Amino acid sequence: MKIAVTYDNGQIFQHFGHSAQFKLYEVSGGMILNTAVVDTNGSGHGALAGFLKQNGVDTLICGGIGGGAQAALTQAGIRFYGGVSGAADAAVLALLAGKLGYDPDVRCTHHDEAHGEGSHTCGSHGCGNHSCH
Repeated sequence: MKIAVTYDNGQIFQHFGHSAQFKLYEVSGGMILNTAVVDTNGSGHGALAGFLKQNGVDTLICGGIGGGAQAALTQAGIRFYGGVSGAADAAVLALLAGKLGYDPDVRCTHHDEAHGEGSHTCGSHGCGNHSCH
């Protein structure tokens, strides 16, 4: 199993489509064998599903994620756990223990609103007039 986590300075980055890095975890027998932080090289939204697939990822842990990205991940055969916040390493350990708290109905609604980039934040912190959980 290969797990990817949207990543920013040890924490789960809260907007999938703007992820500059992922932390990848190679897992076997419920144990983490190897980790690596990889740059997305400017890939965004739907292109990130292909990026993850090319890196052998089959599971994703993230914060906010929109419907288009969810569909791209599903089409790529990548299972995802959205609406997660906190430390990346702790989230992976919780997933492996069957105790990960996530939101199966996570939806980043700002993609449907008319406002410019940078005028919103996603995740468990202030989301302004929209919700990413």
